[in-house]
Amino acid sequence: MFNKPELLAPAGDLEKLKIAIMYGADAVYIGGHRYGLRAAAGNFTIEDMKTGVEFAHTRGVKVYVTVNIFAHNRDLPGLPAYLKQLRNIGVDALIVSDPGIFAICRDIAPEIPVHLSTQANTTNWASADFWRRQGVERIVLARELSLAEIKEIHDRVDIELEAFVHGAMCISYSGRCLLSNFMTGRSANLGECTQPCRWKYALVEENRPGQYFPIMEDERGSYIFNSQDLCMIRHIPELVTAGIRSFKIEGRMKSIHYVATVLKAYRQAIDTFMENPEQYRFREEWLEEIMKVSHREYTTGFYFGRQPAAENYSCSYKRTYDFVGLVKEYLAEEQTAVVEQRNRFARGDRVEIVGPNMGPMEVEINEMWDEDGQPIEAAPHPQQIVKIKMPVRVEPFSLIRRAKPEAEHKLP
Repeated sequence: MFNKPELLAPAGDLEKLKIAIMYGADAVYIGGHRYGLRAAAGNFTIEDMKTGVEFAHTRGVKVYVTVNIFAHNRDLPGLPAYLKQLRNIGVDALIVSDPGIFAICRDIAPEIPVHLSTQANTTNWASADFWRRQGVERIVLARELSLAEIKEIHDRVDIELEAFVHGAMCISYSGRCLLSNFMTGRSANLGECTQPCRWKYALVEENRPGQYFPIMEDERGSYIFNSQDLCMIRHIPELVTAGIRSFKIEGRMKSIHYVATVLKAYRQAIDTFMENPEQYRFREEWLEEIMKVSHREYTTGFYFGRQPAAENYSCSYKRTYDFVGLVKEYLAEEQTAVVEQRNRFARGDRVEIVGPNMGPMEVEINEMWDEDGQPIEAAPHPQQIVKIKMPVRVEPFSLIRRAKPEAEHKLP
């Protein structure tokens, strides 16, 4: 019998942590304001971490903290004090890539398990066994591995394996990239990536200065470095049988709509498979849900062989839905939902509501009021609190989204 894999969710800030947990995460990974590789994410203060760990632990969910920069000398003096704070908070693991930081973690907080970051580029069983002997409890595998290679590592080394199964991919080798550093002075390996691989480029021939030739026949330029987004929702059985212990979702800088929607789909797929592996059948509605978040074209990455994601194609995000509101509470006596606005919506809009344990359900907004109880026609202000008539009970943390009229709804 297979071990049930952990579903590991990104949490760029405290709100996303709560959303991830409500929508089915077994564990979340977060970063502080230093030492992590997502400096542009909201990230956590120490007080936020305390609140987040308490919220998670009371619901049986683990919290892992990224300490995975490639540190320079200047980064090290504050590290011991930071690790002591994480130890006191009670975080469940540290995600580390640099051997020096790993050694300091072992000295300062030996009781906290260490997970080896994908940045460490573990691509073979010998490396995995090396890190096991150093005391690493889990390896976040390099993204360049096939399922067959992962299974061999699993069969030969007694260590937990974690792998990315969904989200944005980097064109560099397991995230080790210097492009941002060279072009903007901001290092991806210190958490400051400006994503120049996503910019538009054109080709210039040395004898024709000033003449720009697009590499693709596209008036918007070309996208020679870009990668598609990883999506393995169709392949849960293969991931489980390869021995992957933790299914990691990328996206600490993504919206709560992304986190909730993707988590819920993978949660349902994993649970359905584990309930009855022999009778498991993939459900197209899981992919339909994932298609509703902002994404690039999907790929299965290297799991089944050569990764085609860096081939030339338009990198434009596909956005078929707008996330317009978050349900804060439901007032049963009034049959109204208290909603925090995230994008403008108005009376007469047809929207979908999806919650941790419900939906998606389509409704029309017929009546709405402001905080003072005055009828309003629209909610135009960011994070405006409004009440919406809702005869059907909806859950707190439910998302409200609206289909774009011009959107194409095509499955890959």
